[in-house]
Amino acid sequence: MLQKPLAPLGIGLIGLGRHGSRYVKHLVNDLPEARLVAVSRRRTGEGHGLAVGTTVPCYPDYRRLIADPHVEAVVVVTPPALNREICLAVAQAKKALLVEKPLALTATDAHAIAQAARQAGQVMMTAQTLRFDAAVVALQERQAQIGALHYLSLASRMEPHGLSEDLRAFGGRGCLLETGIHLLDLIRVFTKDEVEAVSCAMDVVPPHGAEGRVVGRFTTSRGLVGLLDVSRVSSGRIGRLELIGAEGQLSADWCSQKVVQVSARHGAGEWSTAADPTVLRTLRAFVRAVRETLPPPISIEDGQRAVEIAEACYSSAQQEGRTVLVEYA
Repeated sequence: MLQKPLAPLGIGLIGLGRHGSRYVKHLVNDLPEARLVAVSRRRTGEGHGLAVGTTVPCYPDYRRLIADPHVEAVVVVTPPALNREICLAVAQAKKALLVEKPLALTATDAHAIAQAARQAGQVMMTAQTLRFDAAVVALQERQAQIGALHYLSLASRMEPHGLSEDLRAFGGRGCLLETGIHLLDLIRVFTKDEVEAVSCAMDVVPPHGAEGRVVGRFTTSRGLVGLLDVSRVSSGRIGRLELIGAEGQLSADWCSQKVVQVSARHGAGEWSTAADPTVLRTLRAFVRAVRETLPPPISIEDGQRAVEIAEACYSSAQQEGRTVLVEYA
């Protein structure tokens, strides 16, 4: 007997900024297993003028979107300063949740969101979208080629931008939470370990200003050492992860979509990967988890861990680079 196809999942999207518009585009055009049924933004309106020209109910108050019976799952793409309040409301309503990185501004807020998510008993996922990048995925698939991991290096460098709006969105913090949070998440993915201690220097240390350059060193609980380089001061973009193992080296650059291998045993090689929209892959994984009642590939706790590591980095920078233990809830 053939099973009846599942109906498209009703998605409510909170946040219609530049990044939120990407989610709108994919939900309307590229994801038949889901349906955009409502949006919310702070500016009033009727839902016209979306990136794809569609019209759906638009709620100035996100609470009304969460309460809409057509909304089965909520996607939150708001400035992270708003995440705690919104995520707690979604958890209280016991609806599935996908929230853009960073999960929160502080470890305290991240812990509150994670605790509410556990109590809700619904699929709740952090959109650490870089995990779905084709170059990063290819690096994971080849990691065994280099044997036991000795150490790793992660870098994300981007051009400067006006920070007036971002200062409010990120609570006075800068590039570590904005883009470096991806790298903090990938440390755990590739080491399969928890970061135990960090030592960081920043050009400006919050709350005296938003940092534009971060250089750090971290150690995992099993003793792996790694280097962190995050900035918004260069004229071009670099996103790179290097793994140095007992039998070779691997690196991935997600800006150029290349993976490079250097190995005496397995030989040298370079591979190009096909860029695939990471937001779409994130949405597809989330919708599948909700529809099939599966654990999400990236949990709220994963998002919490990345914020807790960032918190330790800020603490270290405030103490002139002193080594600080990461405090996990």
